[in-house]
Amino acid sequence: MRIAELSRRTDVPVPTIKYYLREGLLSAGERTSHNQAQYAESHVRRLRLVKALIEVGGLSVAATREVLEKMYGPGMSPLDSVGKAQFAMTNSRPVIEDEAWEAASKQTEELIEQLGWQVRQTNPARQTLTSALATLSRLGQTEQLKLLEGYAQAARQVAQAEMELLVQEPDADALIERAIVWTALGDIVFSALRRFAQEDIAYGGSAKQ
Repeated sequence: MRIAELSRRTDVPVPTIKYYLREGLLSAGERTSHNQAQYAESHVRRLRLVKALIEVGGLSVAATREVLEKMYGPGMSPLDSVGKAQFAMTNSRPVIEDEAWEAASKQTEELIEQLGWQVRQTNPARQTLTSALATLSRLGQTEQLKLLEGYAQAARQVAQAEMELLVQEPDADALIERAIVWTALGDIVFSALRRFAQEDIAYGGSAKQ
């Protein structure tokens, strides 16, 4: 297919595709003349992945290039690649190393151990959770810490269903694209549903069975 067809298939403007080609996010097409090239289905999949990382994941072009390089390293499985992309999409929070942070860091580690979950030390979500717990402590809202196990159980149930659906995708790039999109938008969907449930319970829904 020509670049115009690639643009139509992916809803990415031609100038943007050319920019991604120059930046190394997309491999060059097969040259048919000095100013024409043909592109394959692999380009469609990769361009959709790049679009997901940048537009949905919120990564910069430079960060996207770095993630792609890590994602397709030697011996990297599709699920390993998904992990790399998810790590890159997890925003780091500023660390304020005070007593609240130290206590929150310990709570995070104890929770992971209590749950028996395999969570790498390099997972940036450790810092995300620690930051949230430290903020609760600084605000004097420590009663919410009693809800941590319930949050974890709900998260596990959702994650289990997501992974079972995810691994059904046979194409590696499509699998990673789906994981990126759902990582970003799934958080938003889950948050919206949680607010629906809170309103329902607040206005008597808790009595419904």
